[in-house]
Amino acid sequence: MSKITFDLDVIRSFVTGIELGSFAKAADRLGRSTSAVSAQLKKLEEQVGSPILRKSGRGMVPTTAGETLLAYGRRLLELNDEAAAAVRGVDLEGWIRLGIPEDFGERILTDVLGRFARAHPRVRIEARIARNATLLELITAGQLDLALTWDGNISSPHSEHLRNFALHWIGAADTQLQASYTTDDPLPLIAFESPCLMRSYATSALDRANIPWRLSFNCPSLSGIWAAVAAGLGVTVRTAVGLPQHLRIIHSPTLPALPMLGLTLHRLDAEPDMAVQRLREIILETLMEEDVGLQLKAA
Repeated sequence: MSKITFDLDVIRSFVTGIELGSFAKAADRLGRSTSAVSAQLKKLEEQVGSPILRKSGRGMVPTTAGETLLAYGRRLLELNDEAAAAVRGVDLEGWIRLGIPEDFGERILTDVLGRFARAHPRVRIEARIARNATLLELITAGQLDLALTWDGNISSPHSEHLRNFALHWIGAADTQLQASYTTDDPLPLIAFESPCLMRSYATSALDRANIPWRLSFNCPSLSGIWAAVAAGLGVTVRTAVGLPQHLRIIHSPTLPALPMLGLTLHRLDAEPDMAVQRLREIILETLMEEDVGLQLKAA
């Protein structure tokens, strides 16, 4: 049996289409026509020897073979892109100061730092994990080169909106909600110390719905929030980013709907140097790859 040699351009079209949820969007992003991407997918199915996509509603989702190819395709593209970046940026060196919220600290920051270090070992990164308000103060004061923050009332001169995340009510796996709450038995709420965007969204939504609440646990760290939720002290409001496996998103008519929350990337300089630009690209790539997992987690 002859060996299959995959075309990485074809693999990129396949992976990008799945991650964007649309092969028309993938064609636009990759600068190709929709018909060209369709031809690539047909070629890929012929190489694999079985269908890699199936219809689901008005869109396409991967088959079992497609899911396997998607996992390997991401690894192939990551290695290819790291090699290309390393060759192009072999002389990059310097120091970058990066700020990031706790939500992204465990997984996404690890992926970003690993990719960047492998491609640009001579660039040193100083990462700061902090609350939203602190990160905005640091980027405004010129003490960070890049900062990833949730959208708030404070902006910076050089920023770009990346995407919106759904806010969710989150509780322990065995959380039991009442049909109604009273002033004698209000909803127990777990939140960051004020000021906190998500705390404000939670209390505003509860107030509008005339649901009494009490602050059952107040904490300055996300790990403390997760511990309190896991202990059954109450519910909290966060996005699905960094959600521990032992906690769950609560889908209940008892609790009010919550808005979307934007994510913004701030730059210290309008035209940053090549090292900062490359780190920005890796952050965007990593966030895009997380999208599919977050959508499954929230379902």
